[in-house]
Amino acid sequence: MTRPEPLALPDLDDILAAHQRIAGSIVRTPVLHHPELDELVGSEVHLKCESMQRGGSFKLRGATNAVLSLSDDEAAAGVAAHSSGNHATALALAAAARGIPAFLVMPVDAPAAKRDAVRAAGGKVIDCAPTLAARAEALAQVLADTGAHEVHPYDDPRVIAGAGTAAVELLADVPDLDLVIAPVSGGGLLSGTAIATAALAPGRQVWGAEPAGADDAHRSLLAGRRLAGTRPDTIADGLRAELSDRTFAAIRAHVSGIVTVTDDEIVDAMRILFTVAKLVVEASGATGLAGLRALPQRLPPKAGVIVSGGNLDLGRLPFVQ
Repeated sequence: MTRPEPLALPDLDDILAAHQRIAGSIVRTPVLHHPELDELVGSEVHLKCESMQRGGSFKLRGATNAVLSLSDDEAAAGVAAHSSGNHATALALAAAARGIPAFLVMPVDAPAAKRDAVRAAGGKVIDCAPTLAARAEALAQVLADTGAHEVHPYDDPRVIAGAGTAAVELLADVPDLDLVIAPVSGGGLLSGTAIATAALAPGRQVWGAEPAGADDAHRSLLAGRRLAGTRPDTIADGLRAELSDRTFAAIRAHVSGIVTVTDDEIVDAMRILFTVAKLVVEASGATGLAGLRALPQRLPPKAGVIVSGGNLDLGRLPFVQ
């Protein structure tokens, strides 16, 4: 396929159109509020529970919008992507709903539970080494062999628009939020969140939360230019990708800052979400709450946190000895 121009981004109209397009294919996930969590954090916290989404993460929103946007000719050979897990599952589900194949390149160190979920959703898994270069090389071969249409995990306006629909729902349910925070990896979720929030709630702060061991977004925003990362080292396996030029442009335009958190802080946030909110949340999904607790500023009265996913191996919980 020909990828859109590097800085082409969706606007609010695109996000609202995506919301209408995918409405029959996704769950409108709940926004939960727990007074006990407020006491722990020091702010009134509203959790947008994308961990309860079909496929276990917000990724179904962008994948479904992209698949449903394809013409019949574009969709005929199927879709393909590289992913550590959640986008792969989402794309497999979206493709199956349209009756087309999905080819998913996954690193060999992706969690077994996520690989199994992709296969259960009908996707074909292609193994690759656990580097971004290996992912790109394997995907290029798949595209050449199959003629499938690439649906990038985040570097695609259709995917970003779909991701932004979670913020549309959050702001509809709690319109007087002072701040919204979301995890950042490749930047699709944070970009969509920031674009939607800037349009629907001007002046409200949007923050990203990122593992300290995979902090390219934090460093890029400080430098004013996109910086490549080193080999990521974090428990949050869904947050190991790097920003694209497209997502960096949205983040630079609309995001107040990126806060980094340690793996210990992420695990602590997982524990809180399990015990206080009764939510099954993966490390990546808990990073937003960890980031809210670590913000380098006085917390606002009311904050929204996008809990991005809940796909994890329950036999290997990081806070269980």
